[in-house]
Amino acid sequence: MAVLPMFPLGSVLLPGDVLPLHVFEPRYRALIRSCLTAEVPEFGVVLIERGSEVGGGDLRRTVGTAAQLVQLAETPDGRYAAIAVGTRRIKVKAWLPDDPYPLADVDDWPDGDDDEIDSAALALSLEARVRAAAALAAELGDQVGSPTGDLSPDPLVASYQLVTMAPVGAADRYDLLCQPGPLARLERLQALLADVEAVLQFRLAGG
Repeated sequence: MAVLPMFPLGSVLLPGDVLPLHVFEPRYRALIRSCLTAEVPEFGVVLIERGSEVGGGDLRRTVGTAAQLVQLAETPDGRYAAIAVGTRRIKVKAWLPDDPYPLADVDDWPDGDDDEIDSAALALSLEARVRAAAALAAELGDQVGSPTGDLSPDPLVASYQLVTMAPVGAADRYDLLCQPGPLARLERLQALLADVEAVLQFRLAGG
C-alpha cells in the first residue's frame, strides 16, 4: 500500500486521460504544493458518489486512477491551472484524516490478463460505433470526451481510449473502469452502446 493525496471529483478519470484542473480551494492548493516536493508529482482521483467537489463532506467511490502532474501555472492570487494525466488504476483501502487535503492508503489495481487477440478484435469492431455515437452526441450538444488519434494496438490502452470517447455517464464510466480486464471492459461497453445509440437516435428524431 501507499499513501496518496486524493482529489475527489464529479467525473471519472481513466488511465491515459488528460485532466485539466482549476485549483482554488486552499486544501487542494496545499495538495498541489505537496506534489511539487514529492519524487513523483502524483495524486489519486476518485469519483464522488454523493456530495460536492467543494467544501468536503462528500461520499466517495473506492476505485480510481493515479494522476501525474505534467503542467502547472500559478496565478497572481495563488490559484493553480494544472494539467495531469491518468497513469494507472488504484483501489482505496482506507481513507486517512485530511491533512488538510484528503489522503488515502491505496493499492495499485492492474488489469487482469485477457486473450489479447479477442480483446484487440473487439476493440477494432467497436471503434467506428463509438466514434459515431460520440459525434452524434456532440451534434446534439452533449459534452463528450475528446476523440483520440489512432486506436492503440495494445488492447488495454485501446479499451480505455474507447471508454474515454464513448458518450456515457459517470456511473457507467465508473463501471467500465472497474471491469477486471480489457476484454470484460470492451464487452460491457458493447452492451452499453446499444442503449446509447437508441437514445441518441430517439433524441435526433425529436423525441
